[in-house]
Amino acid sequence: YFAATGGAAALIANSIKKAEVIAYEELGPEALRRLEVEDFPVIVVNDIYGGDAYEEGKAKYREV
Repeated sequence: YFAATGGAAALIANSIKKAEVIAYEELGPEALRRLEVEDFPVIVVNDIYGGDAYEEGKAKYREV
């Protein structure tokens, strides 16, 4: 999952260069898509290794 600054949707949309439906086309806007992006101004919140930026942030502030 990605996260971005609130209200940045228009900026982020300009970074999407290509979108291709790869599964579940019948779901319309909820279909699975492959995106080709350039200068994509977001951060990875949940990665494939189980990392969670929100939980890591909360843990850091608990230590303070």
